[in-house]
Amino acid sequence: MRDGDATGIAMRALCDAAEVADYQDEPQQIPAGAPGKNGFLRLGFEPRDGRSVLSELSHRAPLLAQQALYYDDGMPDLPCVMMICTAGGLLQGDRHAIEIALVENAEAHVTTQSATKIQEMDANFAAQTLDITLGENAYLEYLPDPAIPYRNARFVARTRICLPQSATLLYSEMLLPGRTYHRSGERFEFALFSSAMRAERPGGDRLCSEKYVIEPQRRHVRACGVMGSFDVFANVLLFTPPVHAERLFAETAAEMNAERCCAAGATRMPNGAGIAYKIVGMEREAVQEKVREFCARVRRYVKDAETEPQFNWRKG
Repeated sequence: MRDGDATGIAMRALCDAAEVADYQDEPQQIPAGAPGKNGFLRLGFEPRDGRSVLSELSHRAPLLAQQALYYDDGMPDLPCVMMICTAGGLLQGDRHAIEIALVENAEAHVTTQSATKIQEMDANFAAQTLDITLGENAYLEYLPDPAIPYRNARFVARTRICLPQSATLLYSEMLLPGRTYHRSGERFEFALFSSAMRAERPGGDRLCSEKYVIEPQRRHVRACGVMGSFDVFANVLLFTPPVHAERLFAETAAEMNAERCCAAGATRMPNGAGIAYKIVGMEREAVQEKVREFCARVRRYVKDAETEPQFNWRKG
């Protein structure tokens, strides 16, 4: 699609998901998906003159990206792009679509300007589709800042990934329980957070899929085997050739760290797709540090490059 039929069909299917059946009422302010609430962003990367560049940029408010920056000393030819939401967060009735495409041998790092705030809602829900397509030997780090669902927020997301076996995608999503230091504190007071991912090869062969639906107002998230006493959850997916995946899996041990109040573990994804790495913790900083440690190993083995210390303005 280029802001056309395919994404429109995917968004309609997403909005028909069973978990949002009870949230179909229209907001009183602006109807769902109206201009200003149907953001679109497409980022295209290709190699040029010895380094990768942001060769295609299309956007529609409230989504925005400006230009690629080359601030990573560990990979100085890596274009880094920040996705921006000028609305200050996701609002009820928002329908956002994001596309990221890398051609053969292209590299990129895509993140967000700040955490994604999913605002309080009293009607409808917010939805986002994300389509990631990689060419042969492409390399993408998709590492957005955490999502923070506010009280009564409803959010549903669908991610589609298409890549050949030679490409590498490092994909991360992190969920905070709410505004933990807001007034008396908000922990798991949102109504719905639903995230689904489907990965396939360019020919259409299905690799794997996963979906998690969190409804704290309907089902207790403090149960053992769900979140227990932990507040923060990170889901890191690594799609990469088996030679890298097996080496990384062997060096990513399960961990229960009482001092840092976090736990982590990795598993192989089906069909030789790569590794899934899950982390839970009490505080955002400890979980983010575990994500960064894993990402540093990935970059070292896949690109033979180091990860520079994070800028202070990107911490916390």
